[in-house]
Amino acid sequence: MKLSRILSNQNGISRRRANVLLAAGRVCVDGEVCKEGSRDISRFREVRLDQEIIQQADPAHYLMLNKPAGYLSATRDPIHPTVMDLIEPAVRNHLHIGGRLDRASTGLLILSSDGLWSRRLTEPRVKIPKVYRVTTAYPISPDTADRFAEGIWFDYEQLRTSPARLEQMGPAEARLTIYEGRYHQVKRMFHAVGNRVTSLHRERMGDLVLDPDLPAGKYRPLTAAEISSID
Repeated sequence: MKLSRILSNQNGISRRRANVLLAAGRVCVDGEVCKEGSRDISRFREVRLDQEIIQQADPAHYLMLNKPAGYLSATRDPIHPTVMDLIEPAVRNHLHIGGRLDRASTGLLILSSDGLWSRRLTEPRVKIPKVYRVTTAYPISPDTADRFAEGIWFDYEQLRTSPARLEQMGPAEARLTIYEGRYHQVKRMFHAVGNRVTSLHRERMGDLVLDPDLPAGKYRPLTAAEISSID
């Protein structure tokens, strides 16, 4: 909900009065002055007018999971296990998945109960970099990095992917940075240059880096700094 609407929904505060209060710096969101009435404020943010709480923050969950192979990035499935099966029952029903991985892929997966926050993480227009370690069936051709930097044309969507950066680590291994997150994008990009992905492991999304001490199939809460890096 817009901050100005949260203010104007309170008894005795008109829309005009709300704008005056915002301009005067009397409104704080999570302890910081906010003068932007058009800012979207989730139910997980505390809003105060002077020192009075006018929106109490609901508890929010922000989790980093080291996804193992064989699990679907879905809330439920009648056949395959899902990543929610790795989360304790008391938490799982409130979570959204921020940036899915296919069943065979592994690595960094973010889950949150804060829908506004997770949308910022995955919004294509924001172009948050996503870094993958890729192993291919055949040696990576010398022109692959240039092809990816130019963008790959996808017939189905009738669009060209944003420029991507390929850092070759071995004859058939590379680190790839993309700025979108289209359906099976990495696998389709390699298919377009005559190769095939045999393993795909996500290492990073923006400033969120997979914790090297987090075993496959385990998760931990994000730190305050990690959460704020997406705001």
